Amino acid sequence: MDRKIRVAAVSYLNTKPLTYGFEHGQLAEEIELFFEYPSKVAAMLLNGQADIGLIPVAVIPTLAEAHIISDYCIGTDGEVASVCLFSDVPVNEIKQVYLDYQSRTSVALLKILLKKHWNIQPELLEAKPGFEEKIGGAIAGLVIGDRAFLQRNRSAYIYDLGTAWRELTGLPFVFAAWVANKKLPPAFIHAFNEATGEGMNHIEEIVAQNPYPAYSMDTYYRVNINYRLDEEKRKALKLFLEWL
Repeated sequence: MDRKIRVAAVSYLNTKPLTYGFEHGQLAEEIELFFEYPSKVAAMLLNGQADIGLIPVAVIPTLAEAHIISDYCIGTDGEVASVCLFSDVPVNEIKQVYLDYQSRTSVALLKILLKKHWNIQPELLEAKPGFEEKIGGAIAGLVIGDRAFLQRNRSAYIYDLGTAWRELTGLPFVFAAWVANKKLPPAFIHAFNEATGEGMNHIEEIVAQNPYPAYSMDTYYRVNINYRLDEEKRKALKLFLEWL
């Protein structure tokens, strides 16, 4: 390409290991790195503002051209901790649910779980910034990302979507993957894959650099998030996209 490759990543704590290599100079001469929340990253990839995006996987079918270019992702083998349905009442008593505006995948996953796992049909409400304050009584809310750690200390009932998916399917889950909207040179893809995997060797350092009192980042990076896009996760991704 006659310009730098534009890479859009998610501005959440769970992205830090995946962008560590880039933020420490790897591929600095070849890429331009941006940070946004998940649905914004997806929009950038869809409208051509980015060449590569760490996008919610629910967006993949909407792309005219989509290439997963990395062996690393935002995934979980079970409890993810940062994507949860929060409520003051048991799940069968929920009447309304606010849907977080920041990720299509989490919203799509919740809709699947409401129907196939919990067998309930609450009214789904569009959420805007600050919607967490409206969670109470029979009104629940899907909260994702760093804000979910804060909400864990406020709600009586926490329904982890990674755990629920595992209970429903027996599989892990993939929330986001590195996707390109065009074919890229194999040599670049190899270098990109190595760079995005570099953070796996620096988890202790990343934890130290990102203190977060609301939740243990060491537990989050080592237990809740599993960054390898292995065969089981690819199988889970295929099933999720079929159910969409």
